[in-house]
Amino acid sequence: MEKSILVVDDEQSILTLLDYNLQQAGFKVITAMDGEEGFQLAMSHSPDLIVLDLMLPKIDGIEVCKKLRQQKVFTPILMLTAKDDEFDKVLGLELGADDYMTKPFSPREVVARVKAILRRAQLNHISSEAVEEEIDQVLIGGLKIIPDHYEAFFENERLELTPKEFELLLYLAKNKGRVLTRDQLLSAVWNYDFAGDTRIVDVQISHLREKIENNKKKPIYIKTIRGLGYKLEEPKGE
Repeated sequence: MEKSILVVDDEQSILTLLDYNLQQAGFKVITAMDGEEGFQLAMSHSPDLIVLDLMLPKIDGIEVCKKLRQQKVFTPILMLTAKDDEFDKVLGLELGADDYMTKPFSPREVVARVKAILRRAQLNHISSEAVEEEIDQVLIGGLKIIPDHYEAFFENERLELTPKEFELLLYLAKNKGRVLTRDQLLSAVWNYDFAGDTRIVDVQISHLREKIENNKKKPIYIKTIRGLGYKLEEPKGE
């Protein structure tokens, strides 16, 4: 089935460029030129991915992202920013964007990034009813991860995770007890060089702790290893 991409940007030249290149790559493209229209189209059309500019009229990209996540819309979001500013990047990821690119960019790079994000997210659409054989699970304390369904549960409650949060949690779980540096996590989960933006990892770890730790200030699952990185471990007494 043809995948649909919503592109929200207030520059007509960028809209035209991305519309053409994404269509050439086989995608159906929907466009909007302000954040308000972009939010409404995201809610009404349920695109497979959103390419979202940071600076937009009416509602900016940060607010659009925030509102979608508040509405429990976990469509992957690729955020565009004209600023090479870590604050913008990290803030976007804090509010639920899955990835970002800095302008100016190559249209081919955008298409490649879109394809990579969709590949990572596609398992999220597998119906559990369609799979009858026993499903491989990762069990750690009260945490259960089902990789084939892109689902995770904590104390029998389904976790609402963005694709990036799920991938990070799964990678930590598959390396249970092993200390992973921020650079290792960037390389393994994001699949490309973030040029030292390791704070992105800290942001996503913080998101995960909010969802799987009963006391975020005293985590028993995801431990910080000072000067090194993080590890996920079996809670003591479990």
